[in-house]
Amino acid sequence: MRTPLPFRTWLYFGAQSINLTTAVMSVTMAAIVGAEIAGNETLATLPYGFQFLTLMLATYPASRLMSQLGRRSGFLIGNAFLALSGGTGYLAVQGESFVLLTLSHGALGIYIAFANFNRFAATDGLRDSLKSRAMSLVVAGGVLAAIIGPLASAMFRDIPGYSHFALSYSLFIPLAILSSCIAVLLPESTSHAPSAKTTDTERPGRILGQRRVLLAIAVSALGYGIMNLLMIQASLQMHAHAPPFDDVNTAIQWHVLAMFIPSFFTGRLIDRFGHQAMISLGLGLLITTALLNVATQGWFNMTLALIVLGLGWNFTYIGGGALLANTVGDSALAMRLQGINDMAIAVMATLGAFLPAVLQTTIGWQGTNLIASALCIIMLLAVLMVFSRRRHDAFVSGAAGS
Repeated sequence: MRTPLPFRTWLYFGAQSINLTTAVMSVTMAAIVGAEIAGNETLATLPYGFQFLTLMLATYPASRLMSQLGRRSGFLIGNAFLALSGGTGYLAVQGESFVLLTLSHGALGIYIAFANFNRFAATDGLRDSLKSRAMSLVVAGGVLAAIIGPLASAMFRDIPGYSHFALSYSLFIPLAILSSCIAVLLPESTSHAPSAKTTDTERPGRILGQRRVLLAIAVSALGYGIMNLLMIQASLQMHAHAPPFDDVNTAIQWHVLAMFIPSFFTGRLIDRFGHQAMISLGLGLLITTALLNVATQGWFNMTLALIVLGLGWNFTYIGGGALLANTVGDSALAMRLQGINDMAIAVMATLGAFLPAVLQTTIGWQGTNLIASALCIIMLLAVLMVFSRRRHDAFVSGAAGS
């Protein structure tokens, strides 16, 4: 009989749904509001870019704070920044202040840096056989976010007596309160960092030297970077061929659903087939995406490629994260290593957000996909080498023991 996940896993699912909802809302609002307030299309994406910058800079400090103060306190600090983002965002839109708008998205980036640790927090104290399922379920909160985020932004966009999107930003305040209520409900035992004293064998540099830890971080970061790069550049590519905007939006929606819907069963697949198989499948899907983009054209084919891209991201993101969680366990440095992992993801995601336009005008759509496929092939070979080396080491140890 399969062991059920503890109730707190569902609390993290709820918290992650709120996190991803705010992220989706920021995507829908940032450029539009930025252009309206700045009056300059060139500056339109600056607030969203600043959000990525603060997310990247705050990720590792957030993990260090959690390792000192515990998960619960860390999440509550993050939620305070979400409320701050909502308040300053509302004032920015009402007062047409571009500086305040940029600061609002900066505060949102700091909140997301804290909230992204929901998936790792859900694995705290669980035995290895449950960690993949717990992380997978928490990431599945993106399904709710994909539905609620755009709907909430649209519902509160044009309310008489308020500026365009002002009340949409103000929604961050009740979401912060709800997220704080969830954090308060977390059991004390899962909210505090391990109290074990750090030994020489548990120092970050020594643990980072382990091949499986480095591989887990590299897989997650590369998968996220490739996903962001090809998703954004696919949108540019479709716009260049002038299809209706609704068609482009539909393609991206299918992609987002493909990113998160598999999360309901990815953990079970990892338990059944292992980390190597699921990570390799994810990288294989990313390679397939790039080859489809090189070999085919048209809206239907690009939409299909975006769906495959979403699946590949899911398997590498959850597979890499689950491999890291299983490798470092609940050691005293686990949270710091998770911070390094998420900082690497943030760096790659930021590159994936800023490079598409540059690559589109230099090496083009096909050139970008060929580079993406080459990087994924190299990573796939690294996966095969690390896991085959592990089996070889285990065999040698077993032979020596007998």
